[in-house]
Amino acid sequence: MKIAVAATLLATASAFSVNPQQIAKGAVAGAAAAVIASAPALAADVGAGESVFNANCAACHAGGQNVIMPEKTLEKEALESYLAGGRNEKAVITQVTNGKNAMPAFGGRLSDEDIANVAAFVIKSSDDGWE
Repeated sequence: MKIAVAATLLATASAFSVNPQQIAKGAVAGAAAAVIASAPALAADVGAGESVFNANCAACHAGGQNVIMPEKTLEKEALESYLAGGRNEKAVITQVTNGKNAMPAFGGRLSDEDIANVAAFVIKSSDDGWE
C-alpha cells in the first residue's frame, strides 16, 4: 500500500513541471505582499483622533477654542497664523508632541499614532468648521 501511495505521489509531482524562475518570481511577490501587509498605515484615523482629543485636549480646546489663550484657537485662520510651520498635520504633531507656552507636551503621554490621529482630527475639524 505504501508503495502505491509513493508511486502516485511521484507520478503526480512529475506531471507538474516547475520552472526555477517562476519559483523566484513567486517568492519575490510573496515577500512584497508580506512587507506591504505588515507596513503601518500612513493615513491617520480621524475618528480615533476625535476620541483621543476628547479625552486629552477638550478640557482646553473644546469646540476648537482655547480657554487659556482665547485668540489662539484651533480655527483654520488661527492655525494658519499661530501654528509654527503653518496649518498642517506635521505642525500639529510637533505642537502636540513638544508643547509650547502654556500647552504641555504630550509626547511622553500619548503614542505617536494617537498624536498623528489627533493632528488629522484637528486639521479636518478646522477645515469643516468646529461644531
